[in-house]
Amino acid sequence: MVRQRSSYLLLWIFLTIVDGDTEVSCVFMERCVLPCSFKIGNEIVIHWFKTPRDLHVHSFYYSRDQLGNQDQYYRNRTSLFKDQISSGNASLQLTSVEVQDEGRYKCHTSTITGNQESFVNLKVDAPVNKVKMNQVENRISCRSEGIYPEPQLTWSTSPPSNITFTNTTTVERTEQLLYNISSSQMLSAGVYHLLFICTISTRRNRRRATLQRLSDISGPSTGVTIPCTPSNTSLTNFTLLWRFNHTQTVLSQSWTDVTYSVSDGWRQKVENVSKSGSLMLKHLSTKQEGMYTCKLSNAEETHITHIHLRITEGARSNTAVITTAVMCGLVLIGLSIAALISIRRSVLHFNHFV
Repeated sequence: MVRQRSSYLLLWIFLTIVDGDTEVSCVFMERCVLPCSFKIGNEIVIHWFKTPRDLHVHSFYYSRDQLGNQDQYYRNRTSLFKDQISSGNASLQLTSVEVQDEGRYKCHTSTITGNQESFVNLKVDAPVNKVKMNQVENRISCRSEGIYPEPQLTWSTSPPSNITFTNTTTVERTEQLLYNISSSQMLSAGVYHLLFICTISTRRNRRRATLQRLSDISGPSTGVTIPCTPSNTSLTNFTLLWRFNHTQTVLSQSWTDVTYSVSDGWRQKVENVSKSGSLMLKHLSTKQEGMYTCKLSNAEETHITHIHLRITEGARSNTAVITTAVMCGLVLIGLSIAALISIRRSVLHFNHFV
């Protein structure tokens, strides 16, 4: 009877304790920790497996790592917190997380007092990083790359409009099992005043970009101010970039910098930049006529504004008038000198005969 009770007692002691699943989100190519704890005891054994095939991820016993049976895929990517194992911490550290790491992991621990099992559901996230928008003639496009899981892309306008956006979204899969997503829309006449918004989102985050074509502006050659946004938006936490005709960089400014950096070819043309990002130009000619693009961006959103600049005819006429006046003045001075010389010669000739 005593032996039977002892058998029941031993069976109870070595009964495996199974905990519920823990959800863990890991960022693509970063370091991640899969939590696991156990009751303190001697003769510690730790095994990490990936289910359902029970791939050997990491093992520890006899007071050291035992990686002879480790699956090749996890080689040099796993470690335990050695200084915390004796305190009951069996958490696994996984480096350079990839999409293939996603799945259910089992942590099996045992001591002389019993066994424990816990499960961790690892989900991989490659957040939306940058959303790129562009406009070529009457087509606008939106794109983002290196995302996981599969993202969603939506179009909208501000203010809201009755524009019907066509479903032109294309999703591609990369060799790293990440997603690239893109979409484009054809714009009809009369909608350029609208702010077009492209939003790309996943379960972890979302980013958006906006694009707007403002009305053309005209200004004299002496100087003109080109607005970056229709409202007085502050540059706080934004990086500023001005381009000319989509290719030439005029200037750039990081939100951490007090001053802005002007490209060599524009140093004589840029006078200043306002707190809202407006570009102030001076000493202009027809060479500076064209499309100016202002790009404001931070970690969450990007704002792009296109605006076409034309040097006014009045400014050109004024320049022509001034030039003509100067030329006329020089001609008159020349004629006056010639007349004086002629009169002097006449006087000398008369005196000779007298």
